[in-house]
Amino acid sequence: MDVMDVTSVRTAIRGRRLLLASACGLALLPAALAGSAQGQRLAVSADALGGGGGSSPDSVSLVQCLSVGEPAERSATFAGEMTMVAGASRMSMRIELLERTPGEMGYHAVAAPGLGVWRASDPGVGVYKYVKQVTNLSAPADYKGLVTFRWQGARGRTIRREERRTRRCSQPAPAASAPSLSSSLE
Repeated sequence: MDVMDVTSVRTAIRGRRLLLASACGLALLPAALAGSAQGQRLAVSADALGGGGGSSPDSVSLVQCLSVGEPAERSATFAGEMTMVAGASRMSMRIELLERTPGEMGYHAVAAPGLGVWRASDPGVGVYKYVKQVTNLSAPADYKGLVTFRWQGARGRTIRREERRTRRCSQPAPAASAPSLSSSLE
């Protein structure tokens, strides 16, 4: 398995996310009002309206899952994003690859270069995003990313820690190739 960093994005601008969430919420508001006038319900969450005070400070996603015949072309791309919490001065995250092959009940960690390494934000960053692509996946198997988030105080002490798993990336068994004419005549 090959691992490569797709991008390690660090940004201190959280306001853009809140502005976008507010704009999306306001765009839904006329539909919600029109629906209620007609007796229909449309649920609009506080997050959609920009009031996401109770939302989680971290999220994970399966950005891309390529399932093709050649092992070198099979890949999964995982992303984690975290926001600063009160009392923290630095954030870091670690992405690991979990694999489940046919017949196995659960997932197990797969060792590969570049996986399982803590990647830290610069001090004072408000939003930290890290993306990891893993290539040359075995098939048949299912893969998930396990992302561990860690918030640290000014003296390096961990003040909060979270773990999340991504959706599954399925790598089906390669299609059986048809026997060649020479092998069928022998």
